[in-house]
Amino acid sequence: MKITIIGSGYVGLTTGVCLSHLGHQVVCVDNDVEKIKLLKQGISPIYEPGLEELLKEGMEKGTLSFTDSIEEGTKHGLAIFICVGTPPREDGSADLSSIEFVATRIAETMDEYKLIIEKSTVPVQTGLKLKTTIELNNKRGIEFDVASNPEFLREGSAIKDFLYPDRIVIGVENERAEKLMREIYEKIDAPFIVTNIQSAEIIKHASNSFLAMKISYINAVSMVCEKAGADVKEVARG
Repeated sequence: MKITIIGSGYVGLTTGVCLSHLGHQVVCVDNDVEKIKLLKQGISPIYEPGLEELLKEGMEKGTLSFTDSIEEGTKHGLAIFICVGTPPREDGSADLSSIEFVATRIAETMDEYKLIIEKSTVPVQTGLKLKTTIELNNKRGIEFDVASNPEFLREGSAIKDFLYPDRIVIGVENERAEKLMREIYEKIDAPFIVTNIQSAEIIKHASNSFLAMKISYINAVSMVCEKAGADVKEVARG
């Protein structure tokens, strides 16, 4: 499948090289011209074990390319992953301006059906806002679908986490979007969790919160073990 990744940071670049490795025709987009220059030379601007090897593999096979043009990326991809940053504002809320900008440019450029997938970590109901933004700027009435596909990548094992996940979460509104999402990941042996878009968005936050809670809990248990003379590793195993 022809796939576009908009935002070639940690999540976007990992997603792009892995999808290229799976045989998809991938174009990665970023507005940082210097980053694109490095990537075109086969140099990764971030360090992640195995990433640069897959980057060079994709370029050699001709399944991976890079551009700073959202328009070029939009025309290429049947599926478009939005992987731009959503940094916190001063009040703690997420800054969605980059997502809104990308959505607007996609809507203005697309001339045939597109599946637009939010991959960035976003607040709940961002998918609905994404859909509304595209509808408002889709003057030609081109058909499209929006989906949510949260990432669960860990630094240091991101390639393994992507290619060998314990589950693939997809939030969709119809069978057409679900079919395309399943096609994207058809070479990965993992169970699919299919939900609506809002549920997929919450799954990401719930997963992060649960992990943080587990870490806090085992730290508390460790303190008790230290005072009692117990071995926290044995306690955790039990």
